[in-house]
Amino acid sequence: MASSSSSIRFFLLFSFLFTPTLARFSPEFTTASLDVSSSLQQAHHILSFDPQSVEAFYQAQHQPLFFNSSSYSVFSVPLHSRGSVHKTHHTDYKNLVLSRLERDSARVDSITTKLLFALNGVKRYELKPVPTEIQAEALSTPIISGTNQGSGEYFTRLGVGNPAKQYYMVLDTGSDINWIQCEPCSDCYQQSDPIFNPSGSSTYSPVTCGSRQCTSLEVSACRSGKCMYQVSYGDGSYTVGEFATDTVSFGKSGSIKGVALGCGHDNEGLFVGAAGLIGLGGGSLSLTSQIKATSFSYCLVDRDSSGSSTLDFNSGLPADSVVAPLMKSGKINTFYYIGLTGFSVGGQPVKLAPGLFDMDKSGEGGVIIDCGTAITRLQTQAYNALRDAFVKLTKGLPTTSGVALFDTCYDLSKRSSVKVPTVSFHFGGGKSMDLPAKNYLIPVDSSGTFCFAFAPTSSSMSIIGNVQQQGTRVSFDLANNKIGFSSHKC
Repeated sequence: MASSSSSIRFFLLFSFLFTPTLARFSPEFTTASLDVSSSLQQAHHILSFDPQSVEAFYQAQHQPLFFNSSSYSVFSVPLHSRGSVHKTHHTDYKNLVLSRLERDSARVDSITTKLLFALNGVKRYELKPVPTEIQAEALSTPIISGTNQGSGEYFTRLGVGNPAKQYYMVLDTGSDINWIQCEPCSDCYQQSDPIFNPSGSSTYSPVTCGSRQCTSLEVSACRSGKCMYQVSYGDGSYTVGEFATDTVSFGKSGSIKGVALGCGHDNEGLFVGAAGLIGLGGGSLSLTSQIKATSFSYCLVDRDSSGSSTLDFNSGLPADSVVAPLMKSGKINTFYYIGLTGFSVGGQPVKLAPGLFDMDKSGEGGVIIDCGTAITRLQTQAYNALRDAFVKLTKGLPTTSGVALFDTCYDLSKRSSVKVPTVSFHFGGGKSMDLPAKNYLIPVDSSGTFCFAFAPTSSSMSIIGNVQQQGTRVSFDLANNKIGFSSHKC
């Protein structure tokens, strides 16, 4: 009997020592499959993809995805990644990724600075402008993952004016002001559509200086009784021009008259391909506020995909949504704060200090969700805990040196697919959402280097970026202060 027990112990010890690491722990944690080959194929494809060869964007007639039981009209328009609109000039995928990350950092810096100003009561007009020189090559280098404040990774197709003319517009939940490049153009960047001519619209009307729209602008001026606006972004991009109202059309699903938007005569920056920007933030001048939308939703296709989805207004939450609280700050109304409570890795909760993601009474802390920021930024303590939990369960994967803001990377060049621990977001009420593996382990070159797609921030505020949102319909229920996440609704 003793001999039998010793044999069993020897067998168990032998199995433990010589079983591969991931397999050893597989009964104890949940995994997700990462298709390494498919991700690298997309990386190669996006470098050579020519948007002019695809007409689906122009021909597609998108319909609202969900039934609307309210009395509000449902508007639906197509939504594409930047790569579907404007061909990248990068010939190396790693250079493209580094370009994305650099712009992402600029956007995050701008968002955190905007919050800092709001918390300390600093007004834009109290600031002195800092001279900024934008290099010519920056203007001529389009990116698929638009990641600076206002640049945006995703474009929608909206009609402006009467009769309506269709324009590619950047989508941005992190800002409020809508604007479009206008003739006469003293300085305009390259866009895919003809520049908007206000004289060709019967419903175009300049905003007066004393109007509510003009006084709601952070930076404005008065010229000949007309309101002038200026919006500056974190990377040095800006737009300056006349503030006006006009008709905005949502494909064949309807139109709204009298939407306030900037008519930009002097515009510079990294908006290449788009005619302007649609602000979907929570401020009074955002498109969502102006059309009195009770809800809006979007589904972001893969950052390297040439596919499309939709941006819908007043469409409601899908029945299978994982629902979390949607909150506003008393200090700044642009950002959408969500009730994130923590994470799990491989089905095992990550230990965090209680209330780590709470927003305090002064407006510090909290977690916002933003479709223009690419990489999720987490308060440093939370990031370290999440990363360490992931590293602990991926000891069987070959590691490699970090890249840019990523400190946890793997060499998967010899793998066609791998099993990795599932990363999940947790919300109030015990709700949780599992992320697809490709939403947290992403390629940073075309040779097989993949990195853990989170980064730390010294700010007290965390940001859920669009890499983690890919392939998920994100629904903002503005009327009931809820946000829903529904997989496979693109």
